[in-house]
Amino acid sequence: MSMPIPGQPSGYPLGLEYLAHIDQVLIHQKADLAEMIIDWEMNNTYTVKNSMGQQVFVAAEENDIFTMQACGPARPFTIHLYDNMRQEVLTLIRPLKCSSCCFPCCLQELEVQSPPGNPIGFVEQNWHPFLPKFTIFNEARSPQLTVKGPCCTCRCMSDVVFDVRSLDESMVVGQISKQWGGFMQEGFTDGDNFGISFPMDLDVKMKAVMVGVCFLIDFMFFETKPQRDS
Repeated sequence: MSMPIPGQPSGYPLGLEYLAHIDQVLIHQKADLAEMIIDWEMNNTYTVKNSMGQQVFVAAEENDIFTMQACGPARPFTIHLYDNMRQEVLTLIRPLKCSSCCFPCCLQELEVQSPPGNPIGFVEQNWHPFLPKFTIFNEARSPQLTVKGPCCTCRCMSDVVFDVRSLDESMVVGQISKQWGGFMQEGFTDGDNFGISFPMDLDVKMKAVMVGVCFLIDFMFFETKPQRDS
């Protein structure tokens, strides 16, 4: 079931009016049968839903087979998000960067565009010896929010929560949570589930960038299946 198309408020990029009326989205990664059988990385696909389970967006990764196998979860990517009319409303671009704290000059970045070709925000990883930390910027590269994750992102039978905070980190304004999916899903697929919560009155562009942060977090911390690690 798809979320009804709301009226188009002035000042919003086309397609982002969906986000103006909600304070939570759920992201479900579709498990790829071919990836499970042959253990090759494949392009990721996701559905983005509201709290009522209505589809808001469909997301599809665009990548080539050689990059996916060579770089694995660290690969650069372009992810296209389409609304229920099959119009592309968001484009997420991740360049090839390093995520190791040993290389603080080459940390992760993400550009969020809406419509395609028009940047509305950016995400940059902040150097920290053991905590996942990011800064969210608007289209003018002015910092708006911070994201702070736990020291350990490998938790059994519990959600992993990344807090979205004010710039001085004194106030939590939202959350991105990796939801525990059960032993079968966690052990044999990388089909992850996420929940994103934000204030209803948060700028729609910042809501869209928070969605982008969720995809970056998925690739950085949750794409590698346990049996690959072993």
